[in-house]
Amino acid sequence: MANNLAHLDSAYHALADPTRRGMLARLGAGPASVKELAQPFRIGLPTFLKHLKVLEASGLVQTRKDGRVRTCALRPERLAEAEAWLAAQRNLWEARTDRLAALVEKA
Repeated sequence: MANNLAHLDSAYHALADPTRRGMLARLGAGPASVKELAQPFRIGLPTFLKHLKVLEASGLVQTRKDGRVRTCALRPERLAEAEAWLAAQRNLWEARTDRLAALVEKA
């Protein structure tokens, strides 16, 4: 379980940055080359590549090199894992607030 939590830590770290979230949003439309992916961002390529490295390390993005072109693709199953954790937390807190509301209504 601790290993799974470490994976979630890296996913949420990657999601914490607006540039990386923008990259993921773009990849939601389909794979893109690094050049295509970097185009809308007003940052230098070395900085962009650092963001890409964080996304790769988190498992949210995978890349493959074909000749001189490096193509990036979203790994939606990793996003689903992060969403599943949030859904479990939401269910836990909703159950707690429901119990609290029932207790208050009794009083």
